Amino acid sequence: MSTTNTRTRILEVATELVAGSPDGDISTRAVCEAAQVGAPALYRHFGDKEGLLSAVVDHGFERYLATKRERDESADPVEDLRRGWDSHVEFAVRNPNLYRLMNSPAMRTPPAAALESHRILTRDLERAAAQGRIRVAPELAAQMVMSANVGVALMLVARPATFDDADVSRRVRDAVHASILTPDAAPAEPGVAEPGAAEVPSAAARLSALLREAQGPELSTAEAALMKEWLDRVANARPGE
Repeated sequence: MSTTNTRTRILEVATELVAGSPDGDISTRAVCEAAQVGAPALYRHFGDKEGLLSAVVDHGFERYLATKRERDESADPVEDLRRGWDSHVEFAVRNPNLYRLMNSPAMRTPPAAALESHRILTRDLERAAAQGRIRVAPELAAQMVMSANVGVALMLVARPATFDDADVSRRVRDAVHASILTPDAAPAEPGVAEPGAAEVPSAAARLSALLREAQGPELSTAEAALMKEWLDRVANARPGE
């Protein structure tokens, strides 16, 4: 068996074992036995158990991420954000063990799939910021959205008896989006600042996004970085600060 085939075989077997495990955990011994390879081969290709599990996550998420890479960006980044949230939750519910593994505290190094998913989300938010449609800087908005999206997905996967309302994901999605989007992009929610209070942060977020997309020769790299820092600080400031 070639080196490439050995690695692929180990990865496919590990993915099957993770999917069929009651709790998503697997042992390297079980993987070696099912793949009919020795432990040295597994460690040569993946380093250790964490390296193997990280590769399993990336392998399992590849098809999901491929659909995101190949999608045509619409003219409405806010709608793309909504669809992105929904597809994230849908994937988690269909692949519970893989999703729990991806977000396990035991994974000391985030799988590449998690990092790429975050970059795709940030890009959609940058597009929304460039249109003046978010209240805060894209990086902060991405952290807020991803935290809530992953939290909802994990609860639906890990506590299905408690989180049995199929509409809970949409409700949380809309509430989080209302907190980061400008009033013309999302329905107002209780406690969200009125349009007048959001104008300055939204404008700062938009300028920061445009500066990132089209930095001209008028500003040096250091000047552009400083300008972006100031704009993000204004965009992310809480009312009254």
